[in-house]
Amino acid sequence: MVELHEDIPITDRRLGFGLSIKQQPVMLALVAALGALFFLAVAGLSRAYHEQREALGERWFSRGVADLNGKRYDSAMTEFRSALLYSRDNFDYQLNLAEALIGLNRTGEAYSYLVNLWEEQPENGVVNLELARIAAQRTQTEQAQRYYHNAIYAVWPGNQEEKRRETRLELIEYLLSINVRAQAQAELIALQENLGDDPAQQRRVGELFLQAHDYEHALAAYRLSLKVERHNEAALAGAGRAAMELGQYPLAERYLQAAVAENPNDAQSAERLKTTQLVLRMDPFRHGISADERDRAVMEAFATAGQRLSSCATPKGPNVTTTGQPNLADSWAKMKPTVSQQELRRNPDLAEQAMDLVFEIERQTSANCGTPGEADQALLLISQSHEGN
Repeated sequence: MVELHEDIPITDRRLGFGLSIKQQPVMLALVAALGALFFLAVAGLSRAYHEQREALGERWFSRGVADLNGKRYDSAMTEFRSALLYSRDNFDYQLNLAEALIGLNRTGEAYSYLVNLWEEQPENGVVNLELARIAAQRTQTEQAQRYYHNAIYAVWPGNQEEKRRETRLELIEYLLSINVRAQAQAELIALQENLGDDPAQQRRVGELFLQAHDYEHALAAYRLSLKVERHNEAALAGAGRAAMELGQYPLAERYLQAAVAENPNDAQSAERLKTTQLVLRMDPFRHGISADERDRAVMEAFATAGQRLSSCATPKGPNVTTTGQPNLADSWAKMKPTVSQQELRRNPDLAEQAMDLVFEIERQTSANCGTPGEADQALLLISQSHEGN
């Protein structure tokens, strides 16, 4: 039998290694260390690879943003597509690509991106606003309004209140463009409550109220603007027009006089001022005038209506009719001898009767005989004001 000695290596038959028992832990530790180093090296290379891809994507994206801001939409589209090659699920890359496509009028492609982005972030303000604009362009009114309202109450980067205000203003302008005045008025009232005293914003809202035919709110907005900027010609002109539409001619005269004084080249305000002053002079129902002034105003109005009838013997313009005009001419001729200062003083009801006939003549001839003259236009405005009272 062979005698074994302690200092002779023993072969590990299970592992097949010619190692001593003392050497095995050292080798295992070395293998583990090499494995860890290999793993760290691979992870580092992978991280470097992804960082490089992200850097390339960001570089293309930055170029795209610069071209998008410069309205070079074709270049921006190419650059955003290049950025997406390195990060195909990046939300910002896709959103900016959609905006570049919109700039190129490729709204169908943009819409596909935006719908997917909306499903990912339905509270995103930019996405909702762009979807609203596309829906408006496609005359999808209900969808447009829904997306606009989503955008108003959505999350916005930067100054949220300013973005929401501008979005509501865009919605209002859209509603006015499709002649939905009642909803535009409601949106304007909601907007005005949160505007504060900023004069420029109040002027802008005043102009939109004028477009919506809401003259009371328009006048209120212009007055708020004028509290801060008393001599602003645009606010003065807007306030004058609003007051004129409301039949508040003394107030309109003051604002329009101030507007023309600030800007003598404002032809529209000058024309409105002329009409306003003519209304104030010709109106027999205005407060504070004497009986003689009233009677003279009635006689002037009656004579003006008679001249309008005479010039309207042959109606002007297409598709007009003379229905009722012969009867008006007969009525005017029958009443003419009584419309004198003496008769008007004797019969207090005659002034009202004469002006009723004048107003009827002006309304019918306005419909059938083309554009009225300045005096006739003034009588029409007095008629509207008198009916309102």
